[in-house]
Amino acid sequence: MWKHYKRMIIVTGAAGFIASALVAKLNELRYFDLVLVDDFSREDRKVNYQSKQFRQLLDRNLLLDFIEKNENQIDFIFHLGARTDTTEFNAAIFEQWNVGYSKKVWELCTQYAIPLVYASSAATYGNGEFGYEDRHDIIPSLQPLNPYGESKNEFDKWVLQQNTTPFFWAGLKFFNVYGPNEYHKGRMASVIWHAFNQIQNTGEMKLFRSHHPQFPDGGQMRDFVYVKDVASVCIWLMEKRKQSGIFNLGSGKARTFLDLVKNTFRNMQIPEKISFIDTPEDIRDKYQYFTEANMSKLINAGYIEPFHTLEEGVEDYVGQYLNMNKKIY
Repeated sequence: MWKHYKRMIIVTGAAGFIASALVAKLNELRYFDLVLVDDFSREDRKVNYQSKQFRQLLDRNLLLDFIEKNENQIDFIFHLGARTDTTEFNAAIFEQWNVGYSKKVWELCTQYAIPLVYASSAATYGNGEFGYEDRHDIIPSLQPLNPYGESKNEFDKWVLQQNTTPFFWAGLKFFNVYGPNEYHKGRMASVIWHAFNQIQNTGEMKLFRSHHPQFPDGGQMRDFVYVKDVASVCIWLMEKRKQSGIFNLGSGKARTFLDLVKNTFRNMQIPEKISFIDTPEDIRDKYQYFTEANMSKLINAGYIEPFHTLEEGVEDYVGQYLNMNKKIY
């Protein structure tokens, strides 16, 4: 029997990585009146939601009609569903799901005064020539490196052009999110997940060699953010609804791939064995060597909870999930 503690919350992308971790956190906080939206046809993702408590599962193609019919019951929408493959170059797919579909969700939230949090991406920053500060004024100038990043930036630009908005809204530029519930993502899973599996299977880890003179091999840097922190920020935004806008969501601290892999070896209690291979030529000119979220905007809006350090996040992820052969949060 489902318990109904709060008014209805809709979570799109709920069979996927970040959204299913958000559902787990919502359940922890006794939010059970949840409508989970996705394409639920993939059996390999069922474990992400089958043990959660929720009101119903809803196919993504039925969401817009559902909002129309139930708008007076909906307290909040987390629109985290998206096509996220950065190696997909069919722009029409991204235009359909990441732009067109998101515009319709936005318009309904505006029409019915439903607060909204949606997923943007740090991929919008491209090579970082404009930095990694979540200022609205630089968004029209950003130059993403792939169609996925372009689609996320196109939607951000469209949002900022709107004269009418939901009474509260937030777009979140996710940086390199890792953690439980990502097992189904294949090549798009985090480097930690790939490292764990490669080390477990071969006893060693191969990293991309640096092709940039300012970065040593393994010295490429990313802002790695633990998925549990991402879920906490989402829920804080829902509960506080203080300041609308587009926000970075990373740890705020760039770390090297060597740091990440060394921590993975340590938590697996396996001696380090790391080597380097050339970055494939087809992605070499689109490869980011450094990303780091400027988190001052979210902090100034009132978010004070600490983020997991890389050491803390890898220890929890490897120790409590991967080592235990546990897939989900």
